[in-house]
Amino acid sequence: MSNRKRANGGNSGGQKPGGQGAWRIFRWPLVIGLASVVGLVAALVGDGPYDLLSWLTLGGVVVVMVEAWRRAGRG
Repeated sequence: MSNRKRANGGNSGGQKPGGQGAWRIFRWPLVIGLASVVGLVAALVGDGPYDLLSWLTLGGVVVVMVEAWRRAGRG
């Protein structure tokens, strides 16, 4: 193993040891964004089950955001 790899713990990805990868950082924002898009499209395209899907996805986004905001206030 070269000195360079040894210096950063053998991690050749250019990250610090214990650093967070892009997927770990962006997974929840992507999930929240996808849920928002699904909810908004469902609200636009139909009634009945689409309304339920819209309420559940958009309501879930609000619940997740309020919980994250509440937890951040504890820090």
